[in-house]
Amino acid sequence: MGSWYTVRTDEGQLFDCKVKGSFRLKGIRSTNPVAVGDVVTITPGIDGQTALIEGIEDRRNYVIRKASNLSKQSHIIAANVDLAALIVTIAHPETSTTFIDRFLASAEAYRIPVLIVFNKTDLYGEEEMKRLEGVMTLYRNVGYACLACSAETGSGIDELEAELRGKTTLLSGNSGVGKSTLLNLLVPDADAKTAEISVAHDSGMHTTTFSAMYFLPFGGALIDTPGIKGFGTFDMEREEVSHYFREIFKTSALCRFGNCTHTHEPGCAVLQAVAEGSIAESRYMSYLSMLDDKKESKYR
Repeated sequence: MGSWYTVRTDEGQLFDCKVKGSFRLKGIRSTNPVAVGDVVTITPGIDGQTALIEGIEDRRNYVIRKASNLSKQSHIIAANVDLAALIVTIAHPETSTTFIDRFLASAEAYRIPVLIVFNKTDLYGEEEMKRLEGVMTLYRNVGYACLACSAETGSGIDELEAELRGKTTLLSGNSGVGKSTLLNLLVPDADAKTAEISVAHDSGMHTTTFSAMYFLPFGGALIDTPGIKGFGTFDMEREEVSHYFREIFKTSALCRFGNCTHTHEPGCAVLQAVAEGSIAESRYMSYLSMLDDKKESKYR
């Protein structure tokens, strides 16, 4: 709990801050009472460089994940976010649709819009480009904004900048998808570390160890987060899971039973939609995997 935080004032001055002792004791069940994106009040020290964080304003929203060390605590990844940009790749490495769907469900729960950014298009052959089109169509049909780009060639970066302009955006995604490379492209002085992809496993090695905010030269800010392996809503109830899959929630209004779990019940409109193909099987399987997590009291 002795962490230092860098706080930027409205005038642009930076202070190294610690949380005031009494402030820590307000029953916040997280490993970090202050998160990137928080609006705080500080009292500067006599040295003019350090300060104490005295208070925190109510958050509009926040994103959490399970803390790595204590199972009953959460870790706040970011707060007061306008947009979550989820960086994914079709290959080198492949981002699973289950990971994407879990992220989307989590963002739905916290009412944070998501832009799915498909990076590394310069590496894709004909088959991978077809798959890219298919996956983008799937998520656009559900109602999510999608964008394809290449951090290496600059393709699609203008469109990405237009989406990010003026917003505080959470930059997220598994390791190895080119998040740091994109960050360095968008914020030239960010100097984010990049790591070679681990060839043996074709998966990325973690390069970011803490969350940080970078101010975009064209307006807005990016919150960079550690490579996320397990991401989800820490406090989602099992019966709520379907609410955060847009097409499942919409279709569930037609189910025979109001408490339908969409797993076995007669007259289930969701099961019928999956059988007919109007709800993608990959989305439905992700829903079932999240239900299973809740049933077993797991957290992934």
